[in-house]
Parts: sequence; structure tokens; C-alpha cells
Amino acid sequence: MRRVSVFGATGSVGESTLDLLARRDDVQVAVLTGGRNVARLAEAAIAHRAELAVTAFEDCYIPLKEALSGTGIEVAAGPGAVAEAGLRPADWIMSAIIGAAGLAPGFAALSQGTTVALANKESLVTAGPLLLAEAATHGATILPVDSEHSAVFQALVGEDIAAVETVTLTASGGGLRDWPLDRLARATPEDAGKHPNWAMGQRITIDSASMFNKAMEVIEAHEFFDLPAEKIAVLIHPQSAVHALVAFTDGAVMAHLGAPDMRHPIGYALNWPARADLPVARLDLARMGRLDFAEPDLRRYPALALAQAVMRSGGAAGAVFNAAKEIALDHFIARNISFLDMAPVVEDTLDRFGAVAPLARAPASLADVLAIDTEARRLAGAVAQARRSRGA
Repeated sequence: MRRVSVFGATGSVGESTLDLLARRDDVQVAVLTGGRNVARLAEAAIAHRAELAVTAFEDCYIPLKEALSGTGIEVAAGPGAVAEAGLRPADWIMSAIIGAAGLAPGFAALSQGTTVALANKESLVTAGPLLLAEAATHGATILPVDSEHSAVFQALVGEDIAAVETVTLTASGGGLRDWPLDRLARATPEDAGKHPNWAMGQRITIDSASMFNKAMEVIEAHEFFDLPAEKIAVLIHPQSAVHALVAFTDGAVMAHLGAPDMRHPIGYALNWPARADLPVARLDLARMGRLDFAEPDLRRYPALALAQAVMRSGGAAGAVFNAAKEIALDHFIARNISFLDMAPVVEDTLDRFGAVAPLARAPASLADVLAIDTEARRLAGAVAQARRSRGA
């Protein structure tokens, strides 16, 4: 029996993971974690006979405890409990907690030398070298779960990374892709929260519309595959059928295609190194008829240019970028700033942080990363508030 844990079980990736686990009879669920959706967390814990259910919020402990009363399922609450749950023995762990909150449990999981399916892109963006070193130290395996990085990973099976000329990540362009530039400033969270192809949560869908999600994925690819910034490109691909392309020095290009369903990259990581039948739609290229590609307009997607600057800086820049991006998104969702204000908030935060401490100075520990995250959030909050005041 294979022991598995799902961190971020009530999010979109977590739900897709649970859907795949429910179709198997060879797994024992060790841990499920979630946030404030206590009812869903309890329901999933019961359905999957989990040993432990953890909510990240201490004030949700009693509701979760009551919901699981009499089931024999252990209950815990708080960020510390989530991190500690990463030490619970498991053969395979899905790391799908959104944001910097996923760092501590991810590091804890790696310390037990297990296989971690990484959907928490913030881990590589904020602490890539530290994360990969932790995995190497403990003999742990990290498998990418973002559809683009899973696609690159699959295209590189049996290949020499030194023969890679470029890696191209595709992007749908998000829900505002076809809006005129002069209309973007008036986009609401509801407008940006509608995705044409993927079913995802509000935050990641808005990040798709601003292309901050793709900017994060570019940095993630830089860290995970150890590729220089100039070898990573982005193409707009409205159909979301091609997830990534890998071009080699002999002129060959390997493209990974599939339906836009997160159960594919999750299932690949779950069954790796083998493949197994998955309940995903099969791609019908004849019915699709065409595949379109276009260069991204950096006036529409300034986040992509910021990602290039972050990769050139290295060090603390990724942690600052991620923290500022999260704060800018918070303020946009709260309608404090406009859609077009988010990139300037991130850029100004990077500049302000760099004026005090060199961005190229690499964090030496997880504690350093979290300290950088805290300071960057403070700076980003001040920057966002200033833009709000000017716009009022």
C-alpha cells in the first residue's frame, strides 16, 4: 500500500489529485491539509480515510474537530501543524499549498527523502537553490506538476540538458487576452477571474490574465532545469493544447500536447516513472483544426519583463518578486488598485528592496527566505497604498 499526502487538498490542484486517488485502491492517505473550507476538508478526509486532517488556521480547529468527531481521524491546526505534517511518513506528497505558506511543509517533506510532486511554484521562485539542495541532501525526488514544467520534464526524458537550445512555455493569454490595451485599466477582479480554457481558483486565474503566473513559471523553469534566462521563452497559444516546446541544438523541436486538464500532469507525477490510464479527454487535432501562436506583447504583459530582470538578479529577487506579486494581487482583488497597477507595484518593490539590500545576495536558509518575504510584503503594501492614495 502506497502512502500519500495532499497539502492544499481543498484547492483546484488538490481536488484534482483527490479525484485521481479516489480511482485507486492501492493508496493510503496519510495527511490532508486545507484552509478555511473546513467542511470540504472534513468531507475529503472522511471519503479518503485520512489519518490526519490539518487546517492552516488555528481558529478553524474546533469546527474541524467537530466535523470529524467520531471518525478516528486526527485533527490539527495552524501553520506549525501544517509544517509538522510534512514530516509524517509518506511515499508521495502533493505540495499544492498556494503562496509562501507552502515553503515550510515542502522543506519538511523533502527532509524525509520522499517524492514530492511540486505544484507550489513559489517554492522554486523564492528558494530554488535551497529547495534543490535540500532534496539532494536527503535523496528526495521533486517532480514538477505545473502543466508546462511537466511537459518540459517529459520532453527531456532520455535527453541531455546540454543539447537544449530553448525551452518555450505556452500561455493562453488569460481572460483579458483580447481586450484593447486602453480598456485593461478598467478590468475588475471578476473580469480577470474568468479563464477561457482552464478551471482554476480566482487568484491563479487573475495571475493568468496579468501573466504573473507565466512570469513565475519562467523563473521556476530557470531554477528547476538550470537554464539561463535567454534560453526560456513564452508564446501565446490560445488553444492551450501545446503546453511546452523544447528545441535542441540539432534543430529538432519536441512539443508536448494534451487537453487542458491538470489531472494529466498530476497523474504523470503520481505514476512516474511509469504511465497509467488517466480520465482525461483525448486531444482531437482534426476537430481542433488549427494551433495558433504569437509573441506576447510586453505592454500588455509587463510581468514577463520583470521575470527576466529577476532571473538576471538572482539571489533574493525571486522571493521579493513573489511577495510583491501576492500583495499586489490582494490589493487588486480588494479594488484598492487597478489591474494595470499590479506590475508597477512589483517593480517598485524590487527597486525599494534593492536600494536597502543587494537583490543578488542569496538567502542562506529557509529562515532568510521567510524574512525577505516578510520585508518585501511590508514594502509592497506601502507601495500599493501609495498608488491607491494617488488614484483616490
